[in-house]
Amino acid sequence: MELISSTERNLLFARFRRDAFHLELRDDYSVPDEDTPFRTWLNGRDTDPSYLTPWTQLVRQCTERGMTVRRVRVVTEPITPYIQWEHALTPQNEEAGEDIRWLPRHLLPQTITFPFDGRDWWLYDDQLLAVGHFDTDGRVLGSQLIRDPATVAACAALRDQLWSVAIPHADYKP
Repeated sequence: MELISSTERNLLFARFRRDAFHLELRDDYSVPDEDTPFRTWLNGRDTDPSYLTPWTQLVRQCTERGMTVRRVRVVTEPITPYIQWEHALTPQNEEAGEDIRWLPRHLLPQTITFPFDGRDWWLYDDQLLAVGHFDTDGRVLGSQLIRDPATVAACAALRDQLWSVAIPHADYKP
């Protein structure tokens, strides 16, 4: 299986035309450029949000072109410190134009089965999936691109189902 890097995956944002959707299923992410800001926040100090600037600029460029960038974060309650930190930083994502919703696992419809062994994925324009792969320590290995129409359609249907029951960020109080 061939994986593309996070940088290569982010280049896909220049190619999509309508919608980019991210399904997040992990309660912790070990992203190297987040380690220091996360530890700072854990120690009770304000986090310098400048490390988010490349992402928020990318989102802003997309949304200014009339596209949507959205995500559902499926979380275990009580939420982990990492998810608490993500929740605290979400207003910056939203300010850039990203629409984020939360879905506690205990509220998942019982009929839900997550594809790809429960890995996160991005869905671009209902045509292309970028499925995340992580090592045993939770570090990102890369993303697998999938264009199979049946698989993409199943993920689009799952996206719609989750989006309809997920809680908008402003209303989610962990």
